[in-house]
Amino acid sequence: MSKSAGLVVAAAMVVAAVAVVALQKGDAGRPPPAPGSITSWAYQLQDYPGGRLDQLAKGPHQLVVIDLARDAHSDFFTAGEIAAVRRTGKRVLSYFEIGSIEDFRPEYPVLQKNAGDLIANEWPEWPGEFFVRYYDERWWNLVVRPRVDQALKAGFDGVYLDTPLAYEQLDLASAQGRDRAKLARDMAALIVRISDYAKARKAGFLIVPQNSPELRHQPGYTKAVDGIGMEELFYQATDQKCTADYCAENLAETRALRKAGKFVLSVDYASRPGLVSAACGRYQAEGFAGTVTVLDLDRTSPPCP
Repeated sequence: MSKSAGLVVAAAMVVAAVAVVALQKGDAGRPPPAPGSITSWAYQLQDYPGGRLDQLAKGPHQLVVIDLARDAHSDFFTAGEIAAVRRTGKRVLSYFEIGSIEDFRPEYPVLQKNAGDLIANEWPEWPGEFFVRYYDERWWNLVVRPRVDQALKAGFDGVYLDTPLAYEQLDLASAQGRDRAKLARDMAALIVRISDYAKARKAGFLIVPQNSPELRHQPGYTKAVDGIGMEELFYQATDQKCTADYCAENLAETRALRKAGKFVLSVDYASRPGLVSAACGRYQAEGFAGTVTVLDLDRTSPPCP
């Protein structure tokens, strides 16, 4: 064997040894971006092609938000599936609701049977979805903690928590004497509890509530969260510019959270190219990660240019 051939063989053996070690340790793939540096994200909660995450894994986004389950019920995404997406350099957050329950979720019949009094008024805009007494310990034990446990088990980077706005929408007749101020404190306390519970089990686990940025004024909230998801800061479903007073209020509160070091995942619902471009321009100007997509959240949209 020539000297050069021997060197080639030796080099190949080194490469093979490194590969074996990598496989033994579990190849982590490309490292994900720091949350604060993320500029693009995908938001899809249903109709995953073939029930798989391949399309999201191959996509150009830096972070993806998906449901805990491919069928929005009990066919949970596995640790292997989440790891495959993460190996492409993406962060993956699991979506679930903390202030309401949909009648197609697996916990709904359990609540009806064992804690029916937790289920309160129906959300008019979303038939079949009901606000709940989220401050009750049974809600934590029967729904929230098992969902966090499932997200941890599957290897998600964090959780994307919808319906904190329940503190504004829960019928006061069902709130057992609580007023809106107390309900706001209770919602912030639930988010803090989720954060403490999850981070104690996985350091760096991301806590990202959706909407209700004014909860930053409640004790413990800002420290507990890593970022916030914000719908319709600029365009409401669909192709309607957000001009109501609360639009400016939401933007001001979101800016304050960004200034406090929290990342922002902004999502607007528009289809007209000019509006999509305008929304993308706002994300860049504000320092937000953004996506412009469809209200059904049944597909991904191209990232902003």
